[in-house]
Amino acid sequence: MTRAAAFARIEARTGDAERFHGKREMSMNDETLNMSIRKLLKSFGIAAQREIEHAVAQAAASGDVTGSETLPATITLEVAGLKLKVAFGGDIELE
Repeated sequence: MTRAAAFARIEARTGDAERFHGKREMSMNDETLNMSIRKLLKSFGIAAQREIEHAVAQAAASGDVTGSETLPATITLEVAGLKLKVAFGGDIELE
């Protein structure tokens, strides 16, 4: 068997395995993807913190919170093009 034929057989098996497991080879730049995700998360994190701090200040000013509460919070990540929707939960402690 020639080297080219051996590689062709390996590629054929790999292709069958990828089809079987629902994986497809696609062209993308992992570094670009990683940086894009980090940029989105950084932007979200800064904006979300600002919004939460503003809401807490308003709630404290109106007497809705005393400053000793622990507030449950949920964050939902949705990427429509990937049909991804994941919720993350945690607590915001005021004291």
